[in-house]
Amino acid sequence: MSVLTRKEIVDSIKLGELKFEPNLDGFQMQPHAVDLRLGYTFYIPRTWHMTKRGREALTVDPLDLNGHESNFEMIKVTEGQYFELLPKEFIIGTTLEKMHINRGDIMAILYPRSSVNRRGLSVDLSGVIDVWYKGNLMIPIINNTETQTIRVYPGERICQVTFQTLDSRVDEKDAQKHGLSKAKYHYSSDVNINRKPDKADEVKLIKSGKIKELKQKYEVNL
Repeated sequence: MSVLTRKEIVDSIKLGELKFEPNLDGFQMQPHAVDLRLGYTFYIPRTWHMTKRGREALTVDPLDLNGHESNFEMIKVTEGQYFELLPKEFIIGTTLEKMHINRGDIMAILYPRSSVNRRGLSVDLSGVIDVWYKGNLMIPIINNTETQTIRVYPGERICQVTFQTLDSRVDEKDAQKHGLSKAKYHYSSDVNINRKPDKADEVKLIKSGKIKELKQKYEVNL
């Protein structure tokens, strides 16, 4: 496994093996990485909701199969607008670029930019982007300061991605299979990239505490 250099990334773009929408600009090209720009769509966690009993604090259950989308409010800003993060606030941003990996032996790793972290923001990234992935990417962002409101601008370079070649190719159909489910975030856009639940069969066994049953029922036959 090896990391693609700037020249190899450019060559792969020319061949259509990598594609970015909109196209990359010169500021984004690094010696062995590509900087990605912040998009216009943000997801803000909700902290309360109205019920028959009144206003209630929102308890988030990550294994809830229903209603998980209501845990976040989607905000879209327009050109020329900015987005301010309050002290200790957590949000999810999105990449401006939609990325296409069109070769069966290239995967990618997403990293924060150190210059963004030095502003007091924690861009919580170190994620695998699967071979054949197509779509926007989500960016968890936290304002780590106690008192400062920190402003971010759509279009600023927020994170970077490196590309690595695999020792053997993965066909597109096989790349779509994640465990026993289809890849959840493949073909994601900035307006549907928020959290998607895991497979119901797995979640129900976990929530009922039947871990041994889960392991026995879905044992991998090598």
